[in-house]
Amino acid sequence: MTDCPAPAKLNLFLHVVGRRPDGYHLLQSAFRLIDLGDRLHFGTRADGLVHRLGSLPGVAADDDLVVRAARLLQARTGCALGADITLDKRLPMGGGLGGGSSDAATTLIALNHLWQTGLDRTALQEIGLALGADVPFFIYGRDAFAEGVGEQLRPLELPPAWYVVVSPGVAVSTPEIFSARELTRNTEPITIAAFAASTTRNDLQPVACNRYPEVAAAIDWLAQFAPSRMTGSGACVFAQAAGEDEAKRIVSDCPARWRAWAARSLARHPLFELVD
Repeated sequence: MTDCPAPAKLNLFLHVVGRRPDGYHLLQSAFRLIDLGDRLHFGTRADGLVHRLGSLPGVAADDDLVVRAARLLQARTGCALGADITLDKRLPMGGGLGGGSSDAATTLIALNHLWQTGLDRTALQEIGLALGADVPFFIYGRDAFAEGVGEQLRPLELPPAWYVVVSPGVAVSTPEIFSARELTRNTEPITIAAFAASTTRNDLQPVACNRYPEVAAAIDWLAQFAPSRMTGSGACVFAQAAGEDEAKRIVSDCPARWRAWAARSLARHPLFELVD
């Protein structure tokens, strides 16, 4: 079996700047990779079958993004090989950390390598977009300024950093947040050059906080140490710490009803070099 990481992401900000006629929201965001994540284990099969070994609560095997990613790669390349896939799920589901999307991206990257299907990064990103708007970022494999539905990516040069990530123990439904009538969808776009100096926010945060009070409570608790914010559509929240020691100290103070991690930024996806 080949063991592969699937790192999480943070949205340093997330603005909803419009909506397309097909209902998809137009976004601007800064994606940052962190060293917190799931792990996947892959074994190749000669019979062409794709099996998920083990179970994932609430997710049938055929609906799992990992299985769908493997089968889509087969379909797009005509590959006759299959795979046994085991997912070691460490990230909370419905947490806004991109866990499912990252799992799908790692599957595409790893199987493209193991099956020797030879697709480059752009081709894998195109396949990934069919699975979810965040999947192309993880295949892109580095910090990025994102636009469109999240698939238009440009590199961001950000200094290394440590973060505290808190999961308040609730699973937030992304479709619920994006379909909320109270969600603002007209934030003025910013430029990539203005990102560092601009006043940014997560436009989804007020909606999530209103519907999931534990998210608001986690933001308020973390704010006593550093400016805090929700990532993605929630439920996880984060704050940048002064360093590893401070991050671990804050984590040790986290209320027992929540989970918290100290996480450092990643300059590149751990599987970056596997893709041309």
